Amino acid sequence: MSVSNLFRQSRLALLGGALLLSTALPTYAFSDDEARRAILELRQQIRQMNDQNLQTRLMFADQIEIMRQEIANLRGKVETLSWQNSQFQAASEQTQNLISDPQEQAAYEAAMDLYRNGQYPEAASSFGTFIEAYPTSSQIDDVRFFEGSSLYATKRFSAAIQKLQALIAANPTSPRASDALMVIASSQVEMNDLASAQKTLERIVQEYPQSPAAETARSRLQLLQ
Repeated sequence: MSVSNLFRQSRLALLGGALLLSTALPTYAFSDDEARRAILELRQQIRQMNDQNLQTRLMFADQIEIMRQEIANLRGKVETLSWQNSQFQAASEQTQNLISDPQEQAAYEAAMDLYRNGQYPEAASSFGTFIEAYPTSSQIDDVRFFEGSSLYATKRFSAAIQKLQALIAANPTSPRASDALMVIASSQVEMNDLASAQKTLERIVQEYPQSPAAETARSRLQLLQ
């Protein structure tokens, strides 16, 4: 083969290689762009998953807090009902020795029977009627207390608070004053007025530290904290 032919073939090979390289370059560039886009999409998906996981954790944390509050409220209700039942039993035993008028005694017992049987709307009305008929009764504070408790049981919380505050205002040294404050605090909890409920419970502990209600108040304060 002559030198000129060899030179010609070498030029053709170099030209073919250059053409092949020039056609291959766009393919490599296209693959890099696709890879970059895939990486960006993957990063975006990871960020979205992290955001969703954070939202899920926050949602579960909120649900746990709600459940904790509901359990605290239920425990508080059980304590309040248990305490109210003990107060009811004590009132029933004491009244038999304090009311001398048979009609007054019968009216009182009728209202208490309604309360004991869970007929709270009727009990509230009956206690109100008793107050109108016997405003100077020796058991007027008990009657006012159970009137407020009946209203509380029917979820008329504002009315219960009003009645029980009137009891305390009329006779702040009444043995029923601390009991009335306890039902007021329970009503405030039901109304989601926890700040007022805490103040009412603190008042029981401060002003009536030796009363049976004070022990329950201390327990409720721990639940509210």
